[in-house]
Amino acid sequence: MSSRRTGLLASVGATIPVVAAPMAGGPSRPELVVAAAAAGGVGFLAAGYKRPEDLAAQIQQVQQSTPRFGVNLFVPNPVPIGLEELDRHRAELQQWLGDHARAGAGWAAEVELPEISSLAGVTSAPGEVWEDFWEQKLEVLEANPVPLISLTFGLPSALDIARMRATGAKVLQTVTSVAEAVSATGAGVDGLIVQASSAGGHSGTWTPRDPPAEIDLLELLQAVSGRTELPLWAAGGIADAEGVSSVLHAGAEGAVLGTALLRCPESGTHPVHQQALAAPPGVSETIMTTAFSGRPARALRNSLTEALTASAPSGFPALHQLSAGLRRAAGAASDPHGLNLWAGTGFAAARSDPAGEVMRCFAGGHRI
Repeated sequence: MSSRRTGLLASVGATIPVVAAPMAGGPSRPELVVAAAAAGGVGFLAAGYKRPEDLAAQIQQVQQSTPRFGVNLFVPNPVPIGLEELDRHRAELQQWLGDHARAGAGWAAEVELPEISSLAGVTSAPGEVWEDFWEQKLEVLEANPVPLISLTFGLPSALDIARMRATGAKVLQTVTSVAEAVSATGAGVDGLIVQASSAGGHSGTWTPRDPPAEIDLLELLQAVSGRTELPLWAAGGIADAEGVSSVLHAGAEGAVLGTALLRCPESGTHPVHQQALAAPPGVSETIMTTAFSGRPARALRNSLTEALTASAPSGFPALHQLSAGLRRAAGAASDPHGLNLWAGTGFAAARSDPAGEVMRCFAGGHRI
């Protein structure tokens, strides 16, 4: 095999070319990461939204079972939004809550949306830029070294990349375009995660107000492959063993599974989300939306996405914070129509089998 096919995964002792994606908000709990390693692959903890002390505790928990895993960080790249635009979106959310309550969802009448002046990333609001505890999380990783660190939402400084590599970690950058891949290669990372728009959840795009055009994963992978010699992992809509084989033959050394693992018993996916993947609450397809978080993310269609996607602005993390209480209330009421049901285009293939079984099945006969 070429060095591109075996570089990073072989260096950490993986035996199958399959990776469990980091999924912030609950799914990528330690049990899923440990199961991925036990299957011969690699799993990632998702540091996004976590407090530094909670990240440290999860790293230490996983280290008790396996040394082969990574941590994913949100790179500070907030999307500012003005008060007027955010106030309009808040009013539209309030209108949706009222309509949903009148349609029989009693929980929606009890939700109180936060005042917009309290939200991070509002251009007229005082305070520091939202960084998701970036510096503190780097310190956690220095104190608790892991073999792999992946990055999403933007490219850190060369100094911070060197700092991460100084812990002994291999650093991977999520890219969604050839231009991002070229920039990341020049910044000194060890590998690239090539994410197509077919991926579930947030796009890793560095330019959320102007995300890259939707193109096929294989097309994007081949385009990136021609511009860098770094090892590549492929992410986005991989739904079966054939999908894994396709990306490996196109030049990737690994296939990244996200949505395919959301229904596994080891994941921390909300039960309502798991049920929606098996039986979608609306039209059985996905949509790219900024309605929940203010960054483009792919989700199952539901009442909220249908009502707000067309008008929802960009604004992260302000929109994420604005909708947080609404989403919690919807989950508590077991109502899928108020939840961010992140899902890739291959969501129908997600099944409730153990994660290790799913990963080995997807790997097929491929070994490292």
